[in-house]
Amino acid sequence: MLLNPESAKPIYVQIAEWLEGEILSGNIREDERIYSQYQLAEMFNVNPATAAKGLNLLADNNIVYKKRGLGMFVSPQAREIVRKKRQNTVLKQLVFDLVCEAERLGVSADSLAEMIQEARDQLKGEN
Repeated sequence: MLLNPESAKPIYVQIAEWLEGEILSGNIREDERIYSQYQLAEMFNVNPATAAKGLNLLADNNIVYKKRGLGMFVSPQAREIVRKKRQNTVLKQLVFDLVCEAERLGVSADSLAEMIQEARDQLKGEN
């Protein structure tokens, strides 16, 4: 993943969201040690303090926890926390934007629901 320095989102938030994505996808599992601030800083070519801020954001949300002297680890409930968080923020905003655009285009709720079902069917066919 490449960070977008042009984004309105701060770099540390982008790092935290990348790690959340890794947890959601199962690339990093519960109780598994995650990257250190120095590893993240090297991976993304950022200041270690910026990477630490991203890790602290995850810790503040109970997505990761610290083991003194060993580093940070994924919380047992991390995947569910991230799933709920994204459902309540990202997904709701996307749905709102989608409904607004459908209204501007005069697309009925039934047609929109049909488009969503087609997209889900297409996604299932790709997996």
